[in-house]
Amino acid sequence: MKNTGFEQIVRSFIAAANNFDTQTVLDLFTPDGVIEDVSVGEKFQQEEGIRKYFVTFFIGYHTSTQLLSVEETGSDKILAKVDFTGDFGHETGGLAIHFNETGLIKHIEAYLD
Repeated sequence: MKNTGFEQIVRSFIAAANNFDTQTVLDLFTPDGVIEDVSVGEKFQQEEGIRKYFVTFFIGYHTSTQLLSVEETGSDKILAKVDFTGDFGHETGGLAIHFNETGLIKHIEAYLD
């Protein structure tokens, strides 16, 4: 894994998600942040949408996320490969994460393998 400042933000996001810490997750996003989950075919926008996504898919399914790898894919982009377990069973997938200039998350494209 390449060590970057963005990698630490990814680790903070996963730690907050695993602790079901909604506020910390929200604090990592820009005000106009988006989570686009291609596996459910929906975009979750701004604080209200991101909260709905997190409560539904992380808290609601008791999801635990393990970071498998991190790859820098651009000057403001990281691809995090992850392993998800929860009430739904087990899945692997990825989080393509775009950051703004201050290190907040602008956009996540989440997908399952």
